[in-house]
Amino acid sequence: MREIVLGTAGHVDHGKTSFVRALTGIETDRLAEEKKRGITIELGFAYLDLPCGHRLGIVDVPGHEKFVKNMVAGVTGMDLVAFIIAADEGIMPQTKEHFEICRLLGVKQGIIVITKKDMVEEEWLEMVTEEVREYCEGSFLEEAPLVHVSSTTGDGIDDIKVLLDEFVAGQQFKEVHGPFRLPVDRIFAIKGFGAVVTGTSMSGRLNIGDELCFYPSDMTAKVRGIQVHSKDVETVEAGHRTAINLQGVDTAAVSRGMVAATPGCLSPGYMLDCDFLYLASISKPLKHRTRVRVHLGTIEVMGRISLLDRDVLQPGDTAGVQLLLEEPVSCWPGDRYVVRSYSPVATIGGGEILGNMPPRKRKRLNEPDRDKNRAVFQILYDENVENKILLFLNERGTSGLTFDELAVRLGVFAKQLKKLISAPLSSRKIVVVDSTTQRYLAKSVSDGVEQVLQKNLEIYHVKNPMQLGLSKEELRSGLGHNVDGKVFHFCLNELQKKDLIVQEESVVRLASHQVALQADERKLQKDLEKWYRGKGLKTATIRETMDEFSDYPETLVKEVFALLQREDKLLKVSETLYYDAAAIEVLLKDVTAFIEKEGEIDAPRFKNLTGLTRKFSIPLLEYFDRIKLTIRVGDIRILRKSSS
Repeated sequence: MREIVLGTAGHVDHGKTSFVRALTGIETDRLAEEKKRGITIELGFAYLDLPCGHRLGIVDVPGHEKFVKNMVAGVTGMDLVAFIIAADEGIMPQTKEHFEICRLLGVKQGIIVITKKDMVEEEWLEMVTEEVREYCEGSFLEEAPLVHVSSTTGDGIDDIKVLLDEFVAGQQFKEVHGPFRLPVDRIFAIKGFGAVVTGTSMSGRLNIGDELCFYPSDMTAKVRGIQVHSKDVETVEAGHRTAINLQGVDTAAVSRGMVAATPGCLSPGYMLDCDFLYLASISKPLKHRTRVRVHLGTIEVMGRISLLDRDVLQPGDTAGVQLLLEEPVSCWPGDRYVVRSYSPVATIGGGEILGNMPPRKRKRLNEPDRDKNRAVFQILYDENVENKILLFLNERGTSGLTFDELAVRLGVFAKQLKKLISAPLSSRKIVVVDSTTQRYLAKSVSDGVEQVLQKNLEIYHVKNPMQLGLSKEELRSGLGHNVDGKVFHFCLNELQKKDLIVQEESVVRLASHQVALQADERKLQKDLEKWYRGKGLKTATIRETMDEFSDYPETLVKEVFALLQREDKLLKVSETLYYDAAAIEVLLKDVTAFIEKEGEIDAPRFKNLTGLTRKFSIPLLEYFDRIKLTIRVGDIRILRKSSS
């Protein structure tokens, strides 16, 4: 069953850890330095069993500004925030920063907890309460319940438990479908057990014995054991604080920020298309390609913000941007991220990932070009999945996308994706060019390839009117190296189905193409036919033919010669000997009749039958073998059909 995760947020020393201890009885500060300094440095974890029967997972985050990146990692997967403000200090710098981080990461619900009520007068407490309510106006915490507590006396803690129980009891506990994903926030080794990673599972389900891939690397490991809140389990689902014992991996190979996930469900990349909110509290505009720190899941990576439709972004504005990262990350559309300035370090914005494997987008200099970028982002913002499928396929061009690649681009898998893709397949907006790998192409892309093929054939026919057409290999090479064989043959078959082209063995031509001869070419054709017909079985050699027709350009004679061959009026017997097809047809009947009567034929008897010299008889006998009329056995030949 999916677990609800509660996280803390608030300024350093405002009592977040004390609040968790009072609520659960669990001490989340585990490091010696944390206990010595009295502040939370790393993420802490606890749980609370509620009267409604559900267990609430709790993440205690550090409040000190130096450890905000750890705080951001803790907010990943958080369903509910306990927004904590100390009554004696009120709203402080990290109160505001944590509030913005929760907002940017899409936390929708929370409880406002004013701690240390026992340390202030009632009048002061009322003033702080009013200040907090005003600060939360217009935000996700505007209607949130507010409770005054003392972690020392326990006052108000029971009220918090009641609120949490009501909240969890009212949730619809549905499994988050799809592959398993867990951003790693800790990695350590246990003697006798090996490597262990921990994190909050974001989606899917994991069982003991399953294989995990650690992105952005391609390293895999087998799940040896699973724990949820120190209890061994066979299966873990989304929302659980999880510890996974791994087999076949060393702790040095795994680091915080990696994503442990079902193999094949992610694809690391250096670029992300994003919706970006630039916080109104920032004092100056954001410039194109500003270097920033990007927090995604549990990773912090350096990068630059590429503004695609403007020169600068004003505080409070939202825009579609492309993040250009210095290290690869692995995510799905819909994941949330936070951006902090490079130096001095402060939270400046964030938002939602819209595209996880986009092509590089350039900043446009003029308004019409900028509109193109805006149009792309409008599709990414839209909930119409079919439009996104078409966008991603058009971006990939003739390479297309396989079913699995499309799943990663959309963050939608298996049956769910099959259902979504059925409509554009039925309407032929997309086509399958390779059924083995289930590779798809946008129909507009395949149409473009077909148009190029037709145009190339048209140009060839104009330049070579007496040639039947182009070989498949020559036609394919005209498309360049970007179009592979599967796409080429798909488009070729589509054109043939439309009766626009004709394939004759390895030669392709437009269906409308007919060999057209000029008057002198027609005369040459008739003269060549007459020449070979007159020679009969004592045919002319190629050289003799060229000499006979030397008044014509040699290239023209060869082209007409090739045309007569294609029309089966001339037959090639050897490299130098071509025959009138009618003469060979008569000879075939004579030879067949002779062998049927005598049982066999050899060179002397063939010479007697035809009156031909060795110059002609040997090539003709070899020709009969080649066309499988006869088969040679020693010095004789018999009919192949009777050889069995």
